Amino acid sequence: MKYLKSLSLALVLFLIGSNASAQIPVEILLGHEKTSFDLMFFKYLKKHDGNNSRVLFFNRNRASVDYRQTSSAYLPQFGFTEALSYNHPDWKGFAPVVVAQLLNRGIYPKAGLQYAKLAKDFTFFSWVVAELQTEPNVDFFVLTRYTPPLSERLHLYTQLELVNAFPAVENKTFSLIQRFRLGLKAKDWQYGLGADFSQNGRNTWTNTDNLGLFLRHEF
Repeated sequence: MKYLKSLSLALVLFLIGSNASAQIPVEILLGHEKTSFDLMFFKYLKKHDGNNSRVLFFNRNRASVDYRQTSSAYLPQFGFTEALSYNHPDWKGFAPVVVAQLLNRGIYPKAGLQYAKLAKDFTFFSWVVAELQTEPNVDFFVLTRYTPPLSERLHLYTQLELVNAFPAVENKTFSLIQRFRLGLKAKDWQYGLGADFSQNGRNTWTNTDNLGLFLRHEF
């Protein structure tokens, strides 16, 4: 286990130092229960000649602060996710992927299969990965974004995200998250309504929600 954690941490440091040459979109959601901060992008790493390589880099840094926070409850949450996938053109968007995830509760190396379709006004990005440890969770992640033009300067902005963790053993709980965004896009700015929902449990469930306004900017 110590070896796997060291390997995944090395992957995180390698990815942060890699030249991904990507715009950096940052989102703030001001909700009725929490404020969340989200930085996420994916971009093909560049070769020495400046062209795209076949390696796709995914970066996700997320944190949230609950307004009900005390010294022992509703503590801030954070998560860092870094992933590399090898995308051969003959595989039609499917690719093997390795993931390193750093959460409040520890570091988790993962591996599995990814699918990506990146277009000007449409994005679909998904993976199924399993933790590389005993009693693993299997993660099913989906991000889809559609930004059709409404006028010469204005686009609709819609985004759906699913983050699901399915336990491989009976004594662990399920974790299901749904995030919705609906608004407008004007150049490098996006803004509108946001809603985050989560369900945790197995025989009994705990449900939470956070409704509010989001502001997103691509630096």
